[in-house]
Amino acid sequence: MTEDEAPSPPSFLEVKCNSSGKTRRFAVGTEAGFAVSVINRKLGMGMRLPLALHIEATREGHEPITFGPNSTLVNFGDCWILQTVTDLDFSGIGHLENVGRPERNPVPKVHDFSRLIKVTNTKPAISFVYFGKIVFAFTLLFVIGAIFTLALEYLPVFISFVNSSI
Repeated sequence: MTEDEAPSPPSFLEVKCNSSGKTRRFAVGTEAGFAVSVINRKLGMGMRLPLALHIEATREGHEPITFGPNSTLVNFGDCWILQTVTDLDFSGIGHLENVGRPERNPVPKVHDFSRLIKVTNTKPAISFVYFGKIVFAFTLLFVIGAIFTLALEYLPVFISFVNSSI
């Protein structure tokens, strides 16, 4: 390599998963939301580890840079590390000390399923009333069709009667 040639940047980015400790590689231009979903899918396979919420670029002595779900992952240089943030890592809004975060109310587990089963009126799906309504609808349809047919059939006679009386 000559002095004029600079080393080419790698064609991938590495994101460290704080839950598993593994580093995942992603192509340059990958959206952060996609990377988080891939990492979470890998975590969900048999492991009981906390899922990633988002990705941050961190460097000692600097404020972390948070990537939104539609942000493109970027390598900021040698000292910056891309890593996931989990619920356990997230100690507050903006990582400020003594700033509380509202707790999520977990959905309570239901062990007694008998309370969930609601007994409803078990009428048969097809009853005589249902069958009667269908027969009535078809009868009404044919009666209205017959009325319009007769009206159109006698329309010329009605028009000639109106013209002769005027």
